Amino acid sequence: MSREGDKKQLLHTLLALSVPTMVEEVLSTLLQYVDTAMVGRLGEQATASVSITTTINWLVGSIAGAIGTAVLAMISRAVGSGDRQKIQSLSKQALFLATGCGVITGSLCVLLSPKIPVWMGAEKAIQAQASTYFLIISLPMIFRTWTTILGAAVRATQNTRTPMIISMTANSCNVVLNYVLIYKMSLGVTGAALASALSYSVSGILMFAAYRKNEMLYWRWRDFALELPLLKECARIGMPVLGTSVTSCMGYVVFAGLVSGMGTVIFAAHSIAVTAETIFYIPGYGLRTATSALTGAALGERNQEKLKDTGNLSVILTVVLMCFSGLILYLLAYPLMCLFTPSGTVASLGAAMLRLVALSEPFFGLMIVLEGIFYGLGRTRYAFCVETFSMWGIRILFTFLCVKVWHLDLKAVWFCMIGDNVCKALLFALPVVTKKQREKIFSV
Repeated sequence: MSREGDKKQLLHTLLALSVPTMVEEVLSTLLQYVDTAMVGRLGEQATASVSITTTINWLVGSIAGAIGTAVLAMISRAVGSGDRQKIQSLSKQALFLATGCGVITGSLCVLLSPKIPVWMGAEKAIQAQASTYFLIISLPMIFRTWTTILGAAVRATQNTRTPMIISMTANSCNVVLNYVLIYKMSLGVTGAALASALSYSVSGILMFAAYRKNEMLYWRWRDFALELPLLKECARIGMPVLGTSVTSCMGYVVFAGLVSGMGTVIFAAHSIAVTAETIFYIPGYGLRTATSALTGAALGERNQEKLKDTGNLSVILTVVLMCFSGLILYLLAYPLMCLFTPSGTVASLGAAMLRLVALSEPFFGLMIVLEGIFYGLGRTRYAFCVETFSMWGIRILFTFLCVKVWHLDLKAVWFCMIGDNVCKALLFALPVVTKKQREKIFSV
């Protein structure tokens, strides 16, 4: 097959893998949308109760996400090299890590649930409600980590369709349970939490079943064994990712704390707008997962041309899609906010923020996909450096100055967010556009 033919085939594979992941991400985001929209009808205090612990949920989820990134990179590389025995060995380690992560993080979250809303600066009127919400969604943590880590193992075998179906099923359960528990049974915020917890459980159980049925990942229980070298390799790749996630999420925690101090109405508009924006950068995250898997496979094949073509095609495709999604976000900003809140003040303020951030969506997409390339190659330390510098040196520093020193409004805070995203995109692109560094990155 000619080089052009190879590129067309690679583009077809990239799309075939990324579309189910995009659909899965859309469905996952709809879970957040449904919670936010249904709880939003209960009032601003209910919205704040659900939203105040969102960044902590990101922080907790980032631990499993870091392990999942390492698992995907290692298994996809083994898939590319055709090493069936190593794939199965990595599959065993993935289950151990997923279960251990779920038990540890779940226990900590349950123990700390009464304190977290207080630490996040929640007003006294919503602290008890926010604590109950966080406690309930933390109880099925093992199922949440199974979904993330075992899902990464399944995707590493270039099967993205099954996780999509699982996400569709879990989100359907969440929609039905939200309606029944929030409105029919009048459980309010507690009902939303119970619905989310049950849907997490369904997702985790189904993902475990898919993992065990995957022929490439399958192993017999009597053959289970921990392999220290593989766990060390996973730690080498995953620890910088975890550091990146922790740095990022701690930044989000501080960031949310700064915004929450601006008042309940402003924080409600901010948190709803952040949730509303989520679905518009899904194309970037969908392509990142597919790019990471194909990058790892090309590295395992020791195919340098395929490695370069994967990077080039994924960047071009992501930027084009994110330009389109940014345009849609700009045009639909106000109607979108109205889906989540009956408050005209909250909707107008949030819509203004969404129109601002819509202009930076291509940069955000570029940052996401380049990060995916680095992750697929197992080069995760640079991502940690970029995240740490940009989050704390741009977003947090200038948000603190805007809120605490200069006493500016929410628009200034969102400009700090945009500056952070643009800075990350440029820093990730820098090694790729530099010839010497590019050759080093794409060496096999």
